[in-house]
Parts: sequence; C-alpha cells; structure tokens
Amino acid sequence: MRRRAADYRRPVRRRLSYWICLLLAFSFILATVLFVIQHNHHQDPLQYSLLERNARVEHFAKESLNFTEEILSVTSFSRQLAQQMILAKAYVVIAKEHNNLHLAWQLSSKIRKCQLLLSKAAMTGEPVTLEEAEPIIKSLTALIFKAQDIHYDIATTIVTMKSHIQALEERANAATVQSAVFGQLAAEALPKNLHCLNVKLVTDWLKVPALQKLANERKNSPRLTDNNLYHFCLFSDNVLATSVVINSTVYNADHPKQLVFHIVTNGINYGAMQAWFLSSDFKGATVEVQNIEEFRWLNASYSPVVKQLQNPDSRTFYFGLYQDVNAEPKIRNPKYLYLLNHLRFYIPEIYPQLEKVVFLDDDLVVQKDLTPLFSLDLHGNVNGAVETCLEAFHRYYKYLNFSSSIISSRFDPQACAWAFGMNVFDLVAWRKNNVTARYHYWQEQNADRTLWKLGTLPPALLSFYGLTEPLDRRWHVLGLGYDLNIDNRLIESAAVIHFNGNMKPWLKVAIGRYKPLWDKYINQSLPHLQNCVLS
Repeated sequence: MRRRAADYRRPVRRRLSYWICLLLAFSFILATVLFVIQHNHHQDPLQYSLLERNARVEHFAKESLNFTEEILSVTSFSRQLAQQMILAKAYVVIAKEHNNLHLAWQLSSKIRKCQLLLSKAAMTGEPVTLEEAEPIIKSLTALIFKAQDIHYDIATTIVTMKSHIQALEERANAATVQSAVFGQLAAEALPKNLHCLNVKLVTDWLKVPALQKLANERKNSPRLTDNNLYHFCLFSDNVLATSVVINSTVYNADHPKQLVFHIVTNGINYGAMQAWFLSSDFKGATVEVQNIEEFRWLNASYSPVVKQLQNPDSRTFYFGLYQDVNAEPKIRNPKYLYLLNHLRFYIPEIYPQLEKVVFLDDDLVVQKDLTPLFSLDLHGNVNGAVETCLEAFHRYYKYLNFSSSIISSRFDPQACAWAFGMNVFDLVAWRKNNVTARYHYWQEQNADRTLWKLGTLPPALLSFYGLTEPLDRRWHVLGLGYDLNIDNRLIESAAVIHFNGNMKPWLKVAIGRYKPLWDKYINQSLPHLQNCVLS
C-alpha cells in the first residue's frame, strides 16, 4: 500500500512543481521589473559616475562571457542554478504562509548563495564550474524535496501564489507612477543654481541704467526686420538654456553677423534675459529680448489658450489642490498651458514684417550651420520639419482621439507625425493659409480636453496638416532627454540635437553621456557663472 500511495503522489508533486514554476517565473519577472524601476528612480548622479567607472568591467564581461546565452544554455550550470532558485523561492513563500520559518530560512540561505555565484559569473565573465555549482544544487534539491514531502495543498498554493503576483503587479504600477511624478517634478523645477543666476542678473538689470538704455536703443534696430538676414526665434524663461542655443548656433554659423535672434520671455525673467544678452556681442549676431506681458493683443477675446487659463475649471484641472491621483502626472502638468509654449502659433503676429524664420526650442544644441535651412524649397508648405514616424508610435492616432468623428472624418490616423522644436516657417504661406485661425479652431473644439490630452504637438498636427514639408532627418535628432542608446554616428551627423524629455542637460538627472555636448556651449567668461552655476 505504501508503494501505491507514493506512486500516486508523484504526479501530484509534478503538477505542483509545474504550477509553482509557472507562477513564480512570472512573479520573478515582475519583481525584477519593480527592482529596476525603483533602482533607477533612486539612483543619483554619483551612482552614474560609479557606473561609468565600472564600464571596463562590464565590457570585459561582455567580451569573455555572454551571460544571457550562458543562462539560457541547457547544458550550463548557471541555468540549473537559476531554475532551482526560482522553485526554491516558491517554496519560501509557501513555507512562510504555513509558518514553517525554519524551512523558509534554509531555502533563503541557499538562494543567497546561488545569487552570489551567478553575480560573480556575470561580473567576472567566467562561467560557473561544476565544483562551484554541485554543492549548492545538491543542497537546494534536498530542501525542495523536503518541502514537497510536506504535501502542501495544490489549490491553496496556487491561490497564494496568485495573490502574491497581484500584489507585485500593484507595487510595480505604483512605483511606475511614482517615478513618473518625481521625474516630472524634476523637469519642471528651477534648479537652485539657475535661480541664483536669475537673481544676480535681475540685480544687474535694476542697478545698471546703462543696460536699460542699451536695450531701448536696440529695439529700433533695422536688422530686426531685415529679410535679407537669417532670423531665429526662441520662447523661454530659462536664461542659461537660451544662451546655449544661441552660443551653439553662432559658433557653428559660417557668417554669424548675419544672424538675428528673437527671444520672448515672461515678465519675471525679462530683466535677467536682457542683462545676460547685453553682456556679450555673440560674434556680431543681433539678439532681441521681448516681454510677453507687453503683447496686449494676446488676450482672452483673441486666444483660446488665454481664455482657458482664465477659466476656473481649467485652473482647477491643472493647478488645483485636489487632483485625481490616478491620472497620468504628465496630463496635469501646468506647463502645457504655459503661454510661452503656445507662442509658436503666433509667430506671424509677433513678427509681422518677417517672411521666414527658424523656430528653436530652448532644450537643444546646434552643431552645424543652420542658414541653409532658409534656402530650402518648402514647395508652398508652411512648416519644414523632420518626420518622426520612423520611430515607434509617432503617428496621428497616437496623439489624437480618433473615436471622435470630428477627428476621424478629417485626418488619416496613419499620417506621419513630425518634430516640434526645430522648424522652418514660411510666414508668407502661414498668413495665406491662416494657420493661426486653424489653431484657434482646434483649441476651441478641445475645450473639454477630449480630442487630445496635452501639449502643443497635437494641435500643431491638426493646424499644419497638409502644410508640412519633410526635412532630412539629420537636421534634427531627438531623444537626448530620455533615450540612453542613441547611436553616436547619428548624433555626430545631426545639425541639431534635442534634449526633449525629462532629463534636461541643466538638471542633475541629465544623461551623463550627452551632457558634455551641452556644457561646452556655456560661456564661462560671463559674470555670476562661477558663483552660481559652475560651482
């Protein structure tokens, strides 16, 4: 009878092992994802430097042993250890659920030894040997058989494992949301060193009357409306970032004296911008700084965005204290209603005498002469831009709500999106096609935020639909504010590199690999930089 009972228990044990392996493999993957998310979230710049110092070790490991192939090989001891470890982790959970703490402790001890051995193999680039693996595999096997002999109920075990997997999923989701919130806060906040710089520059602006006199004189310069020159416009409240854009454009221009930069900022930063850009000649280029608060025509009766800013419901949605904690953090980011971001739709009104401009975002670096952009044939189109649909998800249906008939009846969901941040605008064609009126129409249609969720790109895709000329991709390379794996050759060939994303180059969370590309265009000779920024 004993023999028959034992024979009966074997398939039960095998089913138990099968279900546990299946469920625990999934939970192990989730736990790994959670660990990576939390590890990346808490990682600070000092840890980035440690990673860079370990680059040689990682490089050696990759050359001497492909650990991924090693752990997938059916003949490797690494794979046997990994399989035993997954099964052992399952029994640790089950043992704790049944209050068998001694067995749980024994299994955990062997799991730690197994992890140390696998970590050593990955770091040194040497495969696990028989002498190293055999004692751990034998002891783990014995403990697993011991756990199986206790005959834990299969149904209870499966329910227990499902509950643990669900808990891991919830923790992973919570960590993802938390990471997004903190990343968004880091991107929006003004770093202390830049605040210091602004304060000192505003002090100069207020204490040195000669600066204000010089600014008044430059307001009437005929160069500001000369269409034989090359005109660039930037809308920003970040002094240092704007400076890098202008420095890099001037440095790489063949004829810098023919460049004219038009900056618009807000009232808080107007004095700082003026003090900064009046302190250097930029190789003869002209720099104009304007205050958005002086644009009296930009009011609620004309602009839907201004009207939204004054609407109590919109203000509650974007700025209210009691926001929906389950909503995507980026959706409620007030910067998407920040008026400076929407000035790009009013370029013909701001510069009524200009015929063509190049619009530049403040989070990019120019690496080549941009003046050839002005001679490109846009074939009657308004906007020259680099298309982004070669990359994942960058088509119209990803930005717009095609379940709305007003969208689906007018636009192709597979139409290619394009990059906003380095654009050539033919202002004559813009006025002819009344693009700003198109923009106003779509903003009014989206008053309830149902056509798109956020940003300036969705309304731009609608407003410039059928009016955009694709540019060579090398004019504008994106992703340096979030993508760690951009090909160096692509970066080197780019006329403009764009730090779009949360990891801006002036923040501590900047990607270390790309930051020198931005740092080299900081003019270190200007006052206050040593005390505020570079220290």
